[in-house]
Parts: sequence; structure tokens; C-alpha cells
Amino acid sequence: MSINRAWPVFVALALTGASHAATDWPLWKSYLDSFTDSQIRVIDHDAGDRTTSEGQAYAMFFALVADDRAHFNGLLRWTEVNLAGGDLSAHLPAWLWGHAKSGEWTVLDHNSAADADVWIAYTLLQAGEAWGDPRYTALGTALADRIAEEEVVQIPGFGFVLLPGPNGFRASNSYRLNASYLPLQLFIGLDHELPSGPWGEIAKRIPDLVNASSPHGFASDWLEYKVGSFTPSTVGSYDAIRVYLWAGLLDPATPGRAAIMKALSGMTHYLHANSVPPATVRSDGTIEDPKAPVGFSAGLLPFLAALGEKELEQTQTSRLHAEFNAKSGLYGKQPKYYDQNLALFALGWKEHRFWFDSRADLKLAWKMAASPSLPSPLDHQSHGGTTDKCVG
Repeated sequence: MSINRAWPVFVALALTGASHAATDWPLWKSYLDSFTDSQIRVIDHDAGDRTTSEGQAYAMFFALVADDRAHFNGLLRWTEVNLAGGDLSAHLPAWLWGHAKSGEWTVLDHNSAADADVWIAYTLLQAGEAWGDPRYTALGTALADRIAEEEVVQIPGFGFVLLPGPNGFRASNSYRLNASYLPLQLFIGLDHELPSGPWGEIAKRIPDLVNASSPHGFASDWLEYKVGSFTPSTVGSYDAIRVYLWAGLLDPATPGRAAIMKALSGMTHYLHANSVPPATVRSDGTIEDPKAPVGFSAGLLPFLAALGEKELEQTQTSRLHAEFNAKSGLYGKQPKYYDQNLALFALGWKEHRFWFDSRADLKLAWKMAASPSLPSPLDHQSHGGTTDKCVG
């Protein structure tokens, strides 16, 4: 394994000072206990104990929300050393790391995942501001520049878009896109921080991409663009659930938000007649698998709150409560990696630990608490719906 042998010892010492931040957010502490190791890599136990750049990216964001700098640094260090050849400013992180047939633990696919890359870049820029550390800002800027160079294209007749990765998503005049890779707030935020980049142009087109990806009001997993027209994939499922989540986390004043919410109306109509969200929806609006895992219920909470659908929100909250595992501190009888990530985003927002303003600056409750003159997160109007907390 290509990591300095002294690093785990250093991390272990540093993490003794991180316990307070983790304890302040019990769900984050439970996640760390169940899905990370001493190297601070996020482990998907249901997929051969693999690690993905997505897992590292999300965990870095949660560590920032928790004011858990020790784990943030550990996650960043592991990602840079093992996924980016030791330098995130020079290399996009490989998306997949795990147990090779040869027996070694190593990168299994060097292609990068653009959504993870954008989350890491955005989080580094926000961390640089929140913690007053220019090293994070410089690294986030360099990574964003590399994303712009390797993963952003200008589609003739449409404009700038983020490809899901640098390789394998374009062929002659066709492009394969993914709406769940495009949280509008991240691109608005990157444009605010780095106005010379393509981020604002990408942000302008996200509502159109979500709309094209959502026939019958349900988000699809993938979207094909060819010769001036879009064709959504045949199903919407594990990728697509994040589209509702990112939409729900938008500030009400965000340009394009109303169009995105309208495009996703099929999910709301479905939940008026069904208590459990669907796991898989076909592009014609028919339900293929009617029972989604508990993480889908969590992921829909901000979306339903933003729409003011209090009864629907409460139904999903109740399902989440019912599947809380007191032994593990996680959700589900056998807690899954992906469910917990959805829950951390949704409940972190619902519990007012973080939110995005209309310029997509990340607002952090711990930072607000350190600055009494700033408005309370409870005064922020983007949360809509109830403020009842789930366990976590």
C-alpha cells in the first residue's frame, strides 16, 4: 500500500483530539466507527470493502460540517496519496480502489468520477475559508482548474457541461451525462470563488439537464445527448435519488431552483399515494421496484421540506425513525454505506448543521456559534417544512 508507514500513527494521535467534534454529531461518529479504518479511508463493506473517491469526497464534506479537522486531514491525505498519485493538484483522483486479483490493495480503475472531484474541490475551498487555511484554498483551486481542463466540454448547440469522467463519456457527436453529478449549488459556489472558470456556464444549464433527465417527473440515472436531443436512460434509481436531495438543499432564492423542483414533481405525486418511495422507476413513469431502502426516505426529506409537504416529510421521517439501529447508531437493520451518506446530508441539513445560501456559500452551525453577530441557522428560511429532528 502506497502510504507512509508513520502516517497511521500520526493520524491516531491527531484523532484523539477529534472525538469532541464527532460526539457533537452522533451520526457522523457512528459512520466513522462503522465505515472508516485507521488510515481514514471510507469502506463500502457491501462491495468488497472497496473505497471510492465519492466516499472520500462526501466524508470530507461531513468532516467540515462537524468541525472535525483531524478526520478531514486524514481523508484528504489518504485520497491524495492513494487515489491521486500523491498530488491532487496534478492528478484527478481515481474513482475506485480495492482488492485486486493479484492480492494487493490498489487502484482498480484510474478513471475519475467528476461528481466526487467537484465535491472535493468545493469542500476544500469552503474549508480554506472556514478554517482559515490557505493550503486548502490553493489545493481546491488547483483541483477545480484540472476538472475544468479534463472533465468539462462545450457541446455544440448546448453549451458547457460536466462529463461524468474524462474517459468513456463521449463518442463523436454523442455525450453521456448524469444529473446527479450536478448539484447546482456547487457550481454556483465554484463560480463565486473562481469566476474565470466554466462553472457559471455549467450552472445555467443544469435546470435544463434535470428537466431533460426527468420524464414524467422522475429523475433518471443517465442522460444521452446526440444531435441536439436528449434521451434519458430507461430507469431512475440509486444515482437519481441524489437529484431530489441536491434540489432540496438549494436556497429558495437560487436561480433555476423553481424549474428543477417542477421537473421532479412525479416523486411528490407518487408519495401522496404511497408511503415508501420507489427504488426503481422506468422512464415511462411506471414503477419497477416499489420499495426503496431507508436511505431514499432520508434523501427525500429536504426535497419534501422545500415543497412544504409536511405530511409527506413526516411519513418519511417516521420510516427513518423506525429503522434506526440503536446498536450501531445508523439506519437500517444491516446499515449500508450509501444509506448513511444520504442520511448524513439530509439530517445534517434538517438539524441545521449546514446549509447553502443563494450564492452557494456553505454556512456552518459551528462557525455561526463562534460568531454571535451572525444570524442563527434557525432563522434561515431555506429549510421550510418541519424542524423535528431524527435521531442522529
